[in-house]
Amino acid sequence: MEDYAHVLDYLPQGLSSEKNFRRDPVAYALGSVEFKLFELVPKPDAIITIGERVYIGKEAEKRDKIIHVKRRVSFSELTAAAQAEMPYVIAEIVKLEEQRFVRFFNDSQPITIRQHMLELLPGLGKKTMMAILDERKKGPFKDFADIAARVPSLKHPEKVVVNRIQVELSDPHQKYHIFVSR
Repeated sequence: MEDYAHVLDYLPQGLSSEKNFRRDPVAYALGSVEFKLFELVPKPDAIITIGERVYIGKEAEKRDKIIHVKRRVSFSELTAAAQAEMPYVIAEIVKLEEQRFVRFFNDSQPITIRQHMLELLPGLGKKTMMAILDERKKGPFKDFADIAARVPSLKHPEKVVVNRIQVELSDPHQKYHIFVSR
């Protein structure tokens, strides 16, 4: 269950595709934990900025900017602005939750006999995967900088994670989901 989401796009005048005389404001957001995409109904007096973290959980008294979650949406239902903003918002979430993603590098397991979870990360091949596995045998990784220092072929592990999350969100035909909830 998502309690917080990061705003991808805010339309104070509502969607232009709505034919109603009175259009309601709408916000599109990305969940902080399971990376679910939401269409939110903001409060009329709320000032919302793109990239802002807002509370969408069950406790109504904590919701200072959002009335409720209208529905879950797919990547293709997002506005062009929301799709363009997504990599920056994902990067911010990955930076805030660094330990969670470092834990992935420390704990990832094989999916099948021939494929490892690490191989699903874009740009990671067998050699880099073996280097990561060899280094984590020596001791767990502490942070992204530690991964980059100990595995020379992986300069920016946070960017690889961001790219994988983007792939999982934008491609509905992905067989395996590492970070994004279905």
